[in-house]
Amino acid sequence: MHRNATAVAEHLRAAGCAGEVRELPVPARTAAEAAAALGCPVGAIANSLVFLADGEPVLVLTSGAHRVDPVHTAARLGAAELTRPGAAEVRAVTGQPIGGVAPVGHPVPLRTVVDSALAGHDVVWAAAGTPNAVFPTTFEELLRVCGAEPVTVVP
Repeated sequence: MHRNATAVAEHLRAAGCAGEVRELPVPARTAAEAAAALGCPVGAIANSLVFLADGEPVLVLTSGAHRVDPVHTAARLGAAELTRPGAAEVRAVTGQPIGGVAPVGHPVPLRTVVDSALAGHDVVWAAAGTPNAVFPTTFEELLRVCGAEPVTVVP
């Protein structure tokens, strides 16, 4: 298993999470690819997206069924502006590549919010540090393990 996936698995175990990291035979860089590989609804995929809220990194775990509305989400975060950093900055902040960013296992904990739409799924799938690694979890577990708050990311 890739070192990023191993680090995520260790973090999940230490946090008392039941889901095991699973490596997929092919990369799943998008929610649609992950859903197809796992045989689940695209809405049950937790996309891990790094944004800058007034220049500070924030991790938004959003349902794969829709796109984050930056104006709406900035208001929910109490920020004037929400922008997307480049791939190098995402890797610097998370230690993981775009398409494989996990909710946990970063060099420094990030402020994290979880899309309320994920609460509608009994099982939620999240990346585990690489585009080939995923793990099953729940909305409630994501909130707990990430120290996150629930938000709506679309109006």
